Amino acid sequence: MILQAFLKALSQATDPRFARVLGLGVALTLGLLVALWAVTIELVRWLTPDTLTLPWLGEVGGWDTAASAGSVLLLLLASVVLMVPVASAFTGLFLDTIAEAVETRHHPALPAARRQPLAEQIGGTLKFLGLVVAANLAALLVWPFTGPLAPLLFWALNGWLLGREYFTLVALRRLPPDQATALYRANRGTVWLAGSLMAAPLSVPLLNLVIPVLGVATFTHLFHAVRARTA
Repeated sequence: MILQAFLKALSQATDPRFARVLGLGVALTLGLLVALWAVTIELVRWLTPDTLTLPWLGEVGGWDTAASAGSVLLLLLASVVLMVPVASAFTGLFLDTIAEAVETRHHPALPAARRQPLAEQIGGTLKFLGLVVAANLAALLVWPFTGPLAPLLFWALNGWLLGREYFTLVALRRLPPDQATALYRANRGTVWLAGSLMAAPLSVPLLNLVIPVLGVATFTHLFHAVRARTA
C-alpha cells in the first residue's frame, strides 16, 4: 500500500502545482536560514567584547572575530540538520494545493474538502515547525554518541514526526479532528513506516528538497487507502 501510494505520487511529479509548492517551500526555507544566520552573527558580535584581560597574558584581542567564526561553523552544521525539517514544515503551509491536485486527478468524484480556517492552518504549521526543530536540535546533541546508528535515529525520528503530521494534516481536510486522530492511531505503524521511508532520502542533497512535496502526495494517497480499508 505504501509503495503504491508513493508510485502514484511520483507519477504526478511533473504537475505544475507540485513545482510551484516546491519553489515556494525552498525559497521560504532559504530566507529563514539566511535571516537566522544574520541575526545570530550580529548578536554574537554584540555580546562578545573585542578584547579580554586574562591572567598572565594581559589583554587578548580578536574574541569577537573568533566567536563569529565559531557561530558560522555552528550555523552551517545546524543548517544541514534543520533545512529539511524546516522545508517540510513550510511545505505543510501549501499542503492543500498538493492534496487537491492529487484528489483532482485520482479521486475526481470526491466532494469539496473541508476548508480549514487560516488560523488553524498556520497554527498547525507553526506547532509542527517548533516540534520538528526542537526534536532535531535535541537529537543533534545525541548523534555524536550514536556512531553508525545516527542515520537510523534521523530516519526514525523524522519518520515519526513527518508521518504523523502529514497524515493528520491530510486527514483534517476530510475529517473532523477527533476522527482524523482516531484514524491516525489505528494506522500509526503504517504511517510511521511510510514516514521513515520518506525520511531516508532526506539525507541526500537536492533530493531532500523534493521529498516533502512527494511526501504530502504520498500521504494523500495513503489516507484515502486506509480510510477505504476501514470504512
